[in-house]
Amino acid sequence: WLKERSPAPRAAAPRTGRAPVRRSESMAPKKKAAAAAAAAEEPADGEKPQAAKKASKAAKAVKKSVTRKVKKVRTNVHFFRPKTKITPKNPKYPKKSTVGRERMDKYRIIQCPVTTESAMKKIEEINTLVFLVDIRATKLNIKEAVKQLYDVKCAKVNTLIRPDGRKKAYVHLTQDYDALDVANRIGII
Repeated sequence: WLKERSPAPRAAAPRTGRAPVRRSESMAPKKKAAAAAAAAEEPADGEKPQAAKKASKAAKAVKKSVTRKVKKVRTNVHFFRPKTKITPKNPKYPKKSTVGRERMDKYRIIQCPVTTESAMKKIEEINTLVFLVDIRATKLNIKEAVKQLYDVKCAKVNTLIRPDGRKKAYVHLTQDYDALDVANRIGII
């Protein structure tokens, strides 16, 4: 009854077409692993100064005070973009090849004198010349143009825009000049 029993027969594994995986029962040699670990722990001759440098660096870091980044305290709810450097323009060539001429010259400002009966009455009675002028002309422009064209000094200029869209100017002359003489020179009368 003490007969040695034979191991129980194993059930046949189903065939899958692959070879069965064999597990190695032998382990890696321990002596080689122990020798490699000992070699890693013992630094070589060239590595000793590096370790010393590392240690001195760590010692310096410990001695220094630790500086932490200070968070900026914001006292305003509005955020403004930081001002960056603005370089001045340094053109390599002029944008315009020629200087633009003044389009509003004296001949463009004063277009023609008005020769109606009411205008004639103003010339005779209140020493005033009446002209049709450019719509964009200012009172100062009209004053300068009359001075250049007729060699007379203006005391005052009144303007209005007529219903047809043209500008009319009443040029009141100073006491030194007579509007009737100027009208004769122009050829109104």
